[in-house]
Amino acid sequence: MTSAFPPPGSHEELEEGFCLTPRFDRDGLVAAIVTDARAGGVLMFAHMNAEALQATIESGVAHFWSRSRGKLWRKGEESGHQMKVVELRVDCDQDALWLSVEVAGTGAACHTGRKSCFYRKVAVGPDESGALTLVEGERLFEPGAVYKTPKA
Repeated sequence: MTSAFPPPGSHEELEEGFCLTPRFDRDGLVAAIVTDARAGGVLMFAHMNAEALQATIESGVAHFWSRSRGKLWRKGEESGHQMKVVELRVDCDQDALWLSVEVAGTGAACHTGRKSCFYRKVAVGPDESGALTLVEGERLFEPGAVYKTPKA
């Protein structure tokens, strides 16, 4: 597939220009962080290839590249928890994207049924072991009732 995006230009063009020229990695992917447009919290992290980014821009609905399934994925295609893009930003050197979204349905972004994929915190510090603690554990839906196939 031919990319709809021109190749990245000079350092100056990347940082100060007005042409979207994403710097896809060697696998053809760019990092995408997704936040809640209303509350501002982080909902999920995913990857986009050129096709996913183009589909997101054209439709206004978040699309990603599923590394585990090896295919394009429109968020919410099974669950109905589609993500309407309110704002899409690119970082200074165009190798990361930030999507601010509104989530349809229950408002859950995670396939586990939770609002955010970041529902556990890691204990850090010299006396900590890195143990995980549940911080946003409430399920907004039951995954088994929503998905036809188990999620990886």
